Amino acid sequence: MSSGGSDETADGGAMPAPVKKIARTVTPPYRGRPDAEMTTIGIAYGLGLVVLLIPLLPFIVVVWVVSKITGFLARKAPTDRLP
Repeated sequence: MSSGGSDETADGGAMPAPVKKIARTVTPPYRGRPDAEMTTIGIAYGLGLVVLLIPLLPFIVVVWVVSKITGFLARKAPTDRLP
């Protein structure tokens, strides 16, 4: 294996040169467009999630507070250390 900027692969074969000409295809190029229908569906989905999660928010907060308190008490609790 030679060092420097040679065009050889690890097994000693020659690497192909980069393509310099763009190949024409039979398919037309894709031109993006705004997709208002999917935007509307996404907004409706997000609003549905918000409507479902707002009533659950007090329960989520209570569970989070209880977990923080128990974690704090677990760190402060004495541990039994055997000599």
